[in-house]
Amino acid sequence: MTIVKNLTNFPFAAIIGQDEMKLALQLNVIDPKIGGVMIMGDRGTGKSTTIRALADLLPDILVIKNDPFNTDPQGLSKEYETESIKIPMVELPLGATEDRVCGTINLKEILAGGKSTFEPGLLARANRGILYVDEINLLDDHLVDVLLDSAASGWNTVEREGISIKHPAKFILVGSGNPEEGELRPQLLDRFGMHAEIRTIRDPKLRVKIVEERIHFDQSPQLWFEKYENEQQAIQNRLLTAQQNLKKVQISKEFQLKISEICSELEIEGLRGDIVSTRAAKALTAFENRLEVTVDDIQRTIILCLRHRLRRDPMESINSGEKILSVFQRIFSSEKI
Repeated sequence: MTIVKNLTNFPFAAIIGQDEMKLALQLNVIDPKIGGVMIMGDRGTGKSTTIRALADLLPDILVIKNDPFNTDPQGLSKEYETESIKIPMVELPLGATEDRVCGTINLKEILAGGKSTFEPGLLARANRGILYVDEINLLDDHLVDVLLDSAASGWNTVEREGISIKHPAKFILVGSGNPEEGELRPQLLDRFGMHAEIRTIRDPKLRVKIVEERIHFDQSPQLWFEKYENEQQAIQNRLLTAQQNLKKVQISKEFQLKISEICSELEIEGLRGDIVSTRAAKALTAFENRLEVTVDDIQRTIILCLRHRLRRDPMESINSGEKILSVFQRIFSSEKI
């Protein structure tokens, strides 16, 4: 499948570093039920660039022509005119209102007997795609709650004056922010499947390489895409194969029990941590083109799945990632790591 190039966006295959963020995003593409990604890190670390690059990498989707909800025509009883479109990548403006996000019901039109009763919002546009919210930690908690509800259920419901309209809203929710500007409430953080932390690269040689690559890309984006075309195609094929093989991936009962032991020892509230850790390990297994989850698959994903679910203790000197890894290694000590 040919990749349609957006020459304003940096190619995903050319992004240097930030492996944790890239892995979390790709695993959510393989299994959207993981529940999205929260990316926290310093300004200017390529968060927006990476997310746009991933959206460009993904294959086109088939939709009903001119449909505001990007409806999949396959399996419908009625035949519609169709078209292929680039996978939707919707960026939520920081000052967006609930009406802009969810859509509005035109009560005046309804009372007048008209048909144009609903004006779709950003959730409709994001259906079957990616919804990206930069500086999500500055967004109103109620609006974050609305986004998380839609992402989890796959539906958006708008109610006004006793009138209710519901439409599909299946999307991968990606939020990003700078921790210096405040964190999300723990209740909201917990509902994100994964939490990636990114930091400014300190190695001077690597920084110079990143700067040079960006300058060269801006000077001749077409040549840059041609340079990475094979790598881009390989990543796309790998993701598509992983999506197809995900249902075949198996994880042993013993490993599932040990994941739950880790969550229990870390005092993770609820069962989201157990579920997401299992899903992420299976998605990584599929990404690696295997069908049996290994200890390494769990080790590479469990910190991403649990770090934002830990109870905050300001007196602790150990960071969340080290704490999870320590418990993981103790519980899996009998296994070959």
